[in-house]
Amino acid sequence: MRRVKLGQICEVVSGGTPKTNVEEYWNGEFNWITPAEINDNDYIISDTKRKITQLAIEKKKLTLLPKGTVLLSSRAPIGKVAIAGKEMYCNQGFKNLICSDEICNEYLYWYLKSKKEYLNSLGRGATFKEISKKIVENIEIKLPEIEQQRKIVNKLKEVDKIIQQRKCQSRLLDGMVQSRFVEMFGDPIRNTQNRPTTKLINVVKMQRGFDLPVQDRNQDGNIPVYGANGVLDSHNTARIHGGGVITGRSGTIGKVFYTEGDYWPLNTSLFSVDKHGNNVIYLAYLLQMFDLTRFVEGTGVPTLNRNMFHNRQIIDVPINEQNQFAAFVHQINKSKFVIHKFLYCTTHNTKSIIKPRPNTKESGKIRGGKPHADEF
Repeated sequence: MRRVKLGQICEVVSGGTPKTNVEEYWNGEFNWITPAEINDNDYIISDTKRKITQLAIEKKKLTLLPKGTVLLSSRAPIGKVAIAGKEMYCNQGFKNLICSDEICNEYLYWYLKSKKEYLNSLGRGATFKEISKKIVENIEIKLPEIEQQRKIVNKLKEVDKIIQQRKCQSRLLDGMVQSRFVEMFGDPIRNTQNRPTTKLINVVKMQRGFDLPVQDRNQDGNIPVYGANGVLDSHNTARIHGGGVITGRSGTIGKVFYTEGDYWPLNTSLFSVDKHGNNVIYLAYLLQMFDLTRFVEGTGVPTLNRNMFHNRQIIDVPINEQNQFAAFVHQINKSKFVIHKFLYCTTHNTKSIIKPRPNTKESGKIRGGKPHADEF
């Protein structure tokens, strides 16, 4: 088994975004992908939400990603991985890898998927972290022979099948919670139970979060730092105490999170500055079911303006009913905890499959003062 740099066995390519205000660039026939379209369960992606035209490709001088390219997000966030099931183009949020005959693209997919924390540690930037083309090209990996790569891939597929089954169980539990919400309170948008209503700001007042540059965060702390996609870091100081609701303000819109502990909401989020004595779990599901994506502004980077929904009418539910719903959620969360514990252990076992055991005294050493990807 030999060590190689990714740049020696792959071509690393990125992309770009055609001008969004030029109609002739959009609604064409060519796939164009962004990191937001990749989720943790994706393996092969063959279609994209947006299509571009030949004119856009020529004007932006975009590089074609052939079928089989390993897609790797390089910012916002770092470390999303998938395989292109068809030819496509991408925006600037990727450092994709076109594999040579020396490496199986599925092996590289699983390898990178197991190194998400390491990839994030390579990120540079004050506003948001990003990994450059040069950084990706210089990542060293241990490369088995091609037949051994394929054997590893087949074993990982078997493990992944079990993981997906457990994730399906978790999604079913989430569906039970949403069904319970509708059963208890009806549809909060149409008010199907004809409940009393009030302005949303009287139920929960939302406010923009606070700046906390990456270099100023103490990642040894136990205070969760929330962004538009949920917890993305930690710090040793809380900005908000006593729990709250958080949702995306810029970039990713529509996801709603809650915490019953202290936290720090970033300026890419909106958080509950005043809960008016309401149950935080109920509030989170209320906002989720209220579909905040209806109030998004902007064509480039989508933005959620709290003033667009603060004065909207919403159901007014007594606290005792809120607490009943929260108790149901707590019971469901106990079942989800068992599933997530299983997934955590299985994921770590997956990493041990992709990371061959050391068989020399040299293994585990740090050369040149910098750790190698396979040592994480």
